[in-house]
Amino acid sequence: MVAASRASPAARPSPALQRARRAWALLQADSARSVALAGQALARAREQGDAPARAWAQLVLGYNRLYLSTPAEALATLAPLREDFERLGDRAGAILLEAGIARAWWRQGRLQEAHRHLQQLRDEGLRVLRHEQRGVLLNAIAGSHSALGDSEQAFAHMVSALHEARPSRAPGFDVVLHCNLSNELMQLGDAEAALAQVDEGLARCRRLANPRLLATLLINRVIALTELGRAREALADLQAVRAIPADEQGRGRNASCFEVLAVAALRAGEVALGRELVAAAAMSHHEPIADESHEMAQARALLAAAEGEVEGALAVMQPLRERLLDDGTDDGLSMRVRCSGLHLLSELCEHAGRPDEALAALRAWQRCQARRSSMASRARAQAALLQTELMRLHRRLEEQEARRRDTESARAALQAINEQLSRKVHEVEQLQVALREQATRDPLTGLFNRRHLADVLPPMLALARREALPMAVAIIDLDHFKAVNDRHGHDAGDHLLVAFGALLQDDSRASDVVCRYGGEEFCLLMPHTTAMAAAHHLGQLLQRWRTQVFEHQGRRLSGLSFTAGVCDSTRPGAGGEALLQAADQALLAAKREGRAQVRLVGP
Repeated sequence: MVAASRASPAARPSPALQRARRAWALLQADSARSVALAGQALARAREQGDAPARAWAQLVLGYNRLYLSTPAEALATLAPLREDFERLGDRAGAILLEAGIARAWWRQGRLQEAHRHLQQLRDEGLRVLRHEQRGVLLNAIAGSHSALGDSEQAFAHMVSALHEARPSRAPGFDVVLHCNLSNELMQLGDAEAALAQVDEGLARCRRLANPRLLATLLINRVIALTELGRAREALADLQAVRAIPADEQGRGRNASCFEVLAVAALRAGEVALGRELVAAAAMSHHEPIADESHEMAQARALLAAAEGEVEGALAVMQPLRERLLDDGTDDGLSMRVRCSGLHLLSELCEHAGRPDEALAALRAWQRCQARRSSMASRARAQAALLQTELMRLHRRLEEQEARRRDTESARAALQAINEQLSRKVHEVEQLQVALREQATRDPLTGLFNRRHLADVLPPMLALARREALPMAVAIIDLDHFKAVNDRHGHDAGDHLLVAFGALLQDDSRASDVVCRYGGEEFCLLMPHTTAMAAAHHLGQLLQRWRTQVFEHQGRRLSGLSFTAGVCDSTRPGAGGEALLQAADQALLAAKREGRAQVRLVGP
């Protein structure tokens, strides 16, 4: 379970380290027992100067505080362990530590920072970690994707994590994944499927001693039933959550979710209960998470409306109105909470006699639901092949185990089949990754390819025109590239293409789309940018490229330049292909005039 320090790989684990390992295994199965064992291991490790046991015991305590206390308290335990695991040379422990730190950042609202940190851990983590430890990392990465609205990647990582879960090694971790999958399905608008995942998790959770996990599953069921308009059915679960103590032996202090429960109670018509829960939510600990603040506002607005104060309810929602109606804002608000907020805003405007505002909110809600539906379709497509393969593997393994019990003589053959199936799953996973990359990425530069450009240009252009904002299109050609290949060889040419692609990518905004258009040509889509501004930007990039000097096989490559043609979407009636052709014509005209320049499309 817990990897020993690489400094002494053959050493037998000490009794204190064995106890820390057991505490890690019980993180989800019995949180109170896990804390107790970790405390015992830590005390013994300090007495005996057992550095590995001390580090792992504190890691377990940090993870428990991550689940049961506030992110700040978890960080206070986890962050000091970095030097300990570094000294021990224990990469497994170090990676799990950094994953826990990233989860704490995420709970503090530092979503992008946490996501980048987890992505940096991914490749090494998949090589070093095994079984449920690998699943812990994959689940953390999935959570960061989910928090950023990328349900496709969240699903892929959750499915992989579920495959790594071994209930016999770390009981309860599979329940966590069912819980997380239910949450992801609710983000995608499939509350019925979310209920199925919750029910599976609850059936397994009843065998555990983890009130926090039970509370989270019940809260997810409350949300799903409320989403389905069955809030009254959620009242029993709501009361069950409230009955679990809010301490480290119960549901913990990390996320009380009283605002979620208040919404369910008020949707069920239980005004007194809703008022009590709104008051409890106001008294609870909150981190700067967009969903929590929005759901708190929705609960307060529903309470005001239930008490006959429709205008007061609208006043509560007013600070959130602009954010809810803006399709383009990305501040960490989930699709589920945004949709419920828009639906409530539409209801309140209708009751207040403001039909135009109600209609605007309703239309925004419809767009949000359409996006959820589209995301759900893509997410299922990403996960379908792997899920099917894993289901087949599961059935075949069960058959193999049955035959193993029937006859000892089949043991060697069955072992060979197990290994073959494991290799097949690995091959399927690798093939999925390769196919996704091949479909949208240029293998040399790592930039998007022309196929991806053809997919994204029409919707980006349509969005630009709906918003009445310009979008610049640029085609860039590296000057005298054939001469570089002829004089220095194709390796040198490839080196320049990769370097220029990296320069383009580093100099672009997150909203820009950078593609390799073909050969030595590149294409750049720049939303909210005029052709003039894009040309100025490319002019600065040209100056930077001119200063680049490369060494290749003892020869210097310098004096580089490129030529670019630029236009934008303000050209009347021009479609995506027409914009590309216009930029290309400007590029050709610039090349005829001597290259090393950026040319705008003429009127």
